[in-house]
Amino acid sequence: MNTTIQDLDAVTRKGRSFEVPYAWIALVVLVTVWQLSCAVFEIGSYLLPAPSAIAKDLYENWQYFLPHIGMTSAEVLIGFAVSILVGIPVAILLTTSKVLDRALYPLIVGSQVIPKVAIAPVMLAWFGFGMSPKIAIIVTVAFFPVVINAVVGLRSASPQMIYLAQSMGASHAQIFWRFRLPQALPSILAGVKMASVLAVIGAVVAEFVGADSGLGYVILSASSNFDVTRQFSAILLLSVLGMLFFWATEIAERRAIPWHVSNREVGS
Repeated sequence: MNTTIQDLDAVTRKGRSFEVPYAWIALVVLVTVWQLSCAVFEIGSYLLPAPSAIAKDLYENWQYFLPHIGMTSAEVLIGFAVSILVGIPVAILLTTSKVLDRALYPLIVGSQVIPKVAIAPVMLAWFGFGMSPKIAIIVTVAFFPVVINAVVGLRSASPQMIYLAQSMGASHAQIFWRFRLPQALPSILAGVKMASVLAVIGAVVAEFVGADSGLGYVILSASSNFDVTRQFSAILLLSVLGMLFFWATEIAERRAIPWHVSNREVGS
């Protein structure tokens, strides 16, 4: 009987080990339809380049793209890190001080209605040309989800749990590190994942306004030359870059909070 149960368990684990790559299948279907549509309807590359033309451009000009990828990646990494290093402490201050919460929280929320393209020239005037204004713009884009999600998470601690800890003589620091922060981690990491994608968008906005390198600059330069294929190549690289940053933060989330419901498989 035990052998039969073990065999069934082994078969079940073996069956679960294979997952259908639905996303890859959908991507292959999409690219195939795209390629066939360009060939059948004879769509010009100045309107919609075929995937094969984009792949050819990336293959033949990879040395041209490489430094631009490196520049955009560096901008995103630094801006993303600054957003976290600034956003989480600000969220902690907002949840521990009612005065700061009432004074700063509405301003932080209101600042997000300002189009980032509109303030980008101001950043250039303040910080000059170089990487500094780009990082500042990225921080203004990626800062908000980190702060908002961290505030929501830090405020979600159970009052009964806090009262119990206080009744047992726990200090404010102990309550924060052992109760508030662990319970807030899922919300904080959700904000970090959102910021990882928005940081890439912020980098493109910054490079549109003033830059001589980066994938955003490649798109702008190709647009002035009516090179739609090069534009699509840069857009594809930006998409891949954003997905890589998102997957990296998702892996970090799974390692940090493997117990949370967000890391369970669908249907489990």
